[in-house]
Amino acid sequence: MPANSSPTLLLDDLAVTYDGRWILDGISLAASAGNRVGLVGENGSGKSTLLRLAAGVEPPTRGEVHAPADLGYVAQDGGLAPEHTIARVLHDALAPLHAAVRELEELATGLEQPGAADRYDEVLAWATRHDAWTATARAERAAALLGLEQLPHDRPVGTLSGGQRGRLALAALLARRPDCVLLDEPTNHLDDTALTFLEEELRAMSGVVVAASHDRTFLDGVCTSIVDFDRTHFGTDGEGGRSYTGNYSDYLAEKARSRARWQEAFEAQQEELNELRATARTTNLDVAHDRPPRDGDKFIYAFKGSRVQATVSRRRRNAEQRIAAIERARISKPPKTLRFGGTFSADGAGWVSARDAAVAGRFRIGRLDVCAGEHWLITGANGSGKSSLLAAIAGELALGHGTLEVSARRIGFLRQEISFAEPHLTPLQAYGDDESQPGLDTLGLLPPRDARRPIGQLSLGQQQRLALAMLIAGRPDLVLLDEPTNHLSLGLVEELEAALLDAPATVLVASHDRWLRSRWSGPTVLLGS
Repeated sequence: MPANSSPTLLLDDLAVTYDGRWILDGISLAASAGNRVGLVGENGSGKSTLLRLAAGVEPPTRGEVHAPADLGYVAQDGGLAPEHTIARVLHDALAPLHAAVRELEELATGLEQPGAADRYDEVLAWATRHDAWTATARAERAAALLGLEQLPHDRPVGTLSGGQRGRLALAALLARRPDCVLLDEPTNHLDDTALTFLEEELRAMSGVVVAASHDRTFLDGVCTSIVDFDRTHFGTDGEGGRSYTGNYSDYLAEKARSRARWQEAFEAQQEELNELRATARTTNLDVAHDRPPRDGDKFIYAFKGSRVQATVSRRRRNAEQRIAAIERARISKPPKTLRFGGTFSADGAGWVSARDAAVAGRFRIGRLDVCAGEHWLITGANGSGKSSLLAAIAGELALGHGTLEVSARRIGFLRQEISFAEPHLTPLQAYGDDESQPGLDTLGLLPPRDARRPIGQLSLGQQQRLALAMLIAGRPDLVLLDEPTNHLSLGLVEELEAALLDAPATVLVASHDRWLRSRWSGPTVLLGS
């Protein structure tokens, strides 16, 4: 049983290298009970790596981790053993809470024993903090609200979909209520009911919460501070640090101001350096060079010339010293923001028509008419069949009932779960060099350094960016996107939405993303209603 103390997570100067490349360098974080920290940043900036270090899944190359013993970690894939059953996962999660209740009952019968009263108080405080008496009911409620109640409890984890594994891991963690919660993209695969439940549970937790997320609504509603992994010269806090105390909307505004100050400071320093370098190149020949000395003032000219030479030397020396000082504290040039430069161009536009189409246990839709060039949003609760409908349109899933007609020269299908058959290839190799398609570097999806790394070493977000690039290169006239905002950075998501709205191709997007749905202006189909 953990000792009764206020949980605190301390990460001190963490650094990690993979194959000689620094993934993290000098990250520090301190979070105490009641703090809910959101981690944001570009794909591949190290958010997932930091969570693995904090959870003890892997050791840092440098730095120290001090975490509460009672810690729960949910990776993007759930992180559950595939051979375990659903019942085993929930049982193992609740075991410490049930053990605490049993120990309290045993201690209550022998409080007169030496040390029994102190131990009783310690266990009681821990059990109260974790609400151990309602653990079973809480697990059942979590499973129901996360869309798992219909699954047999003897079903192995390895037979579940990626979304189901993630929701099961969340249900187990929320039922357990550990002192420290570490979550990697927890809102992926969740519908509105599940999202509301998750946010309420996290706000109610008394311990530490650290979550890496791309979900702006989640970050705004849950987090009390933001840690930005995209370091800038003035930092997120204006003083070089990464952390910002406040909600996500306020952080975004401060980040924009910090970026503007960085650009202004860089330009001012460059201007000063150019002036100083011009001064350092100045010689006495550049002073009073418009006339030669006359015979009558050779003495005066020699006298004044020596003084001019001394003045010029002093100015040059001062300029060189100032240049050296600036070089030691040089402001780096603000990097170019990765901008989405892709277009969903096509040679034509496909169309889709469905009548009473259904796949048993997957989806049913009475009528759907998607005309050429239209952009549709497919919504619905988890299990309503959004992914299955897209798979059927793509020709990967046969109908059990009704009709489904699809007309398209090329179908581009971005699946929710990305995989590559040859992960040893680099993105450049996988993308190819067909002259008829845009260059990978022009799409703004991957920085040059990542385009030359093996695909297997890229983050899930980077792999999804590559899959999106390959889809664009195919110039499909029917574009099917299954949860396209999962794993993508916040800046890229905004640009992807804008590109979708301008696409000449026919587009169908299946998404639970509240941010995307609130801004969608095209037709929408709700499954499962």
